Amino acid sequence: MAKVLVGLSGGVDSSAAAALLIEQGHEVTGAFMKNWINAEGLPGDCPWETDLDDALAVARKLGIEFRVVDLIDQYKARIVDYLVDGYREGITPNPDVWCNREMKFGVFLDYALEQEFEYVATGHYARRRDLAGGGAAILKGADPNKDQSYFLSLMTQHQVSHAMFPAGEMLKPEVREVARRHDLPTAGKKDSQGICFIGEIKMRDFISHYIPDNPGDIVNLDGKVLGRHDGLHLYTLGQRKGHGVASPREGMAYVVVGKNLELNQLVLGWDEGETPGLYVTSAVVGSVSTINEPFDRQRRVEAQPRYRSKPEPCRVTPMEDGRVEVLFENPQRALAAGQICAFYDGGRLLGGGVFEQIGGVS
Repeated sequence: MAKVLVGLSGGVDSSAAAALLIEQGHEVTGAFMKNWINAEGLPGDCPWETDLDDALAVARKLGIEFRVVDLIDQYKARIVDYLVDGYREGITPNPDVWCNREMKFGVFLDYALEQEFEYVATGHYARRRDLAGGGAAILKGADPNKDQSYFLSLMTQHQVSHAMFPAGEMLKPEVREVARRHDLPTAGKKDSQGICFIGEIKMRDFISHYIPDNPGDIVNLDGKVLGRHDGLHLYTLGQRKGHGVASPREGMAYVVVGKNLELNQLVLGWDEGETPGLYVTSAVVGSVSTINEPFDRQRRVEAQPRYRSKPEPCRVTPMEDGRVEVLFENPQRALAAGQICAFYDGGRLLGGGVFEQIGGVS
């Protein structure tokens, strides 16, 4: 039996995770992480009060202690500033991956260990396994449609060793059945969407609150002006809609293929394989974090460049500065600096890093 602090988010997955841990005989305490309350009046739905009420109702139904852990200042410094600074620099950050490393298994885990808990549990769809030689590994979740191991790719061995993912051993319908069996108020609650802890707000609206518009020209690959943009931070590579430039060719679409920060130009090309910059086979990944084994030699692995993409076979080669060079077997569409690349060996998560350089790698 272990002493476990469960992060109750107010959703069905974390609620079922708490119930499963109780069934397994663990000493369970629930905690709501108060990270964001939208005090700045941003547009969109920030349902933290409803989520808090739901989390408290779940704890009461399960008969466990419940705490509210105020992490607002840390969230602002570690997630919001990271997000805004990234877009200001012209990259495409991923707050959900960073949130797991810096918040749920960062400051929240630190709090749990200080309070003499052994583990932090969440509702992630991933599986944790103890290793015979010590330490722990992360495997993809049992439900292939819900697997969230990608979002855990920047975690360290220390964090993984103190993590538990009870829901990851089950299919989504089975998780809901656990919640119904315990008559939890979240059993039929709709899955949440949006930015980690911020809620359902359009990224454009969120970023525009912090970064003023900086209009400039939209150009094609030959430098011809096609229109005007509101600010490079509002667009991402591979974007087909929302740039405001209609295609003069029937059946063809313009897509964002580049940003010229020096000239403040948004570059569009045709959405086809021959368009320079749209498809690449190489990249450099930095801020590399590995769970069990470092990338200290060239090896073949699988790389997943975004959450909903499938892992792609590739070769990783360590560089002297700690980064790795990634060479994909198949061309990859619209990779963007700032995005997270997760690495796998079959169903085992090796770790991940941040795309820093796209294409042009020897």
